[in-house]
Amino acid sequence: MPTSGHSPNLPSSFRDPSGFLFYEHGELYRRIHTRYREHYDALMGSGLYKALTGAGLLIGHEECGAETKKTEGTYKVVKPEPVPFISYPYEWCFSQLKDAALTMLEIQKRAFHSGMSLKDASAYNIQFMNGHPILIDTLSFEKYQSGQPWVAYRQFCQHFLAPLALMSLKDIRLSSLLRVHLDGIPLDLASRLLPCRTFLRFPLLMHIHLHALSQRYFAGKKIKKTNIKLPDLSALGLVDSLESAVQSLKWRPQGTEWGRYYEDTNYSSPGYQHKKQIVSDFLDTVKPGRVWDLGANTGIFSEIAASKGMEVISFDGDPAAVEKNYLSHRPKERSRILPLVLDLTNPSPAAGWDHRERMSLAERGPSDVALALALVHHLAISHNIPLGMIAEYFSGICKTLLIEFVPKEDSQVQRLLSARVDVFSGYDQQAFEREFGAFFTLKNSVTIKDSHRVLYLMLKK
Repeated sequence: MPTSGHSPNLPSSFRDPSGFLFYEHGELYRRIHTRYREHYDALMGSGLYKALTGAGLLIGHEECGAETKKTEGTYKVVKPEPVPFISYPYEWCFSQLKDAALTMLEIQKRAFHSGMSLKDASAYNIQFMNGHPILIDTLSFEKYQSGQPWVAYRQFCQHFLAPLALMSLKDIRLSSLLRVHLDGIPLDLASRLLPCRTFLRFPLLMHIHLHALSQRYFAGKKIKKTNIKLPDLSALGLVDSLESAVQSLKWRPQGTEWGRYYEDTNYSSPGYQHKKQIVSDFLDTVKPGRVWDLGANTGIFSEIAASKGMEVISFDGDPAAVEKNYLSHRPKERSRILPLVLDLTNPSPAAGWDHRERMSLAERGPSDVALALALVHHLAISHNIPLGMIAEYFSGICKTLLIEFVPKEDSQVQRLLSARVDVFSGYDQQAFEREFGAFFTLKNSVTIKDSHRVLYLMLKK
């Protein structure tokens, strides 16, 4: 991302004809085109903007002076409140996507009562701040035309309802389809994948199955314009129906490998408390602003960092662990922990047009500190990634590394080796220190009580 001078619009916002985001002198701005003037004035004048920002549903902004209007066709330039970390729907757990969907529908209902409507219902317009979903696109609103259907209906179904239904009723891992289908899961695909019993659930029958059938029927056909108008209550009824459909979808986090990891650990009680104290002491030494907890499980060590006022991105590849992590922190008015689903062996790539619409994980870093606790043995032994490659990758995503080495004699490593031939002759503490020493400077190391595990504090060279 550009951080200085005047730059063109961000690649992620090029599709919006109403305006675009850009950086100038390291600050983020949004340029609003004159074609959007009527809708922007309605948003601000109706009281909707004030109500939504006051309720924590819409990100706030400041209007800038005329000196920032440097292009023809500009109506206003605003400076939105910055989002600390950009995440994507395919990185959210089930309840995060569900909460984001309900937030979008709540905004649409409030907009409707203010004479406005959302013209976009993209999941990418939602981000998580202080632990809660919030709409970040001020230009998503338009004046409501009485009698007209909700123009963002299909987009909402593809971005929210279809993936939620698949995650809830088929397989939680189908959320990964959002990573392939950036415009939302096609409804015909969702209809084919969903169990037959969903044809008996009216909201899903209407919003997914019949909706997909209608799309197929009218595909390629010339549709005549009509003067028939829908009652306004129908428009509101559609939102209520979608809300009921979303609310009805449930998923219980169970059955995955690591969701109960810390309930079945091989640490002794003193050793576990010692590990917590070492992590706390190392964090006090570094005093980072932002922490990435890689392989965070349910976020126990993320909480240590958050309790010190640090902003924590809590990654784990197990959707059950991330679900538990999110649900445990959601009741808080302000949570410093953002749990995300991430397979570190296949992290989120740059995606979209020209690979520039969605940032890779590395592009969203580096973090001040990365925690890699009880993680390296999984990468090295379960996934055959050489220690040197692990060290090099970590050096690209953090400035300081707090990492745990788990030797072969540890019972967890023995469990990994029990079903395969031990071909990892280079996996030992000496090799670990050598390979990581090529990219980091070792500042401190402590052996955890009642174990052979060692915690290291390293600074990137």
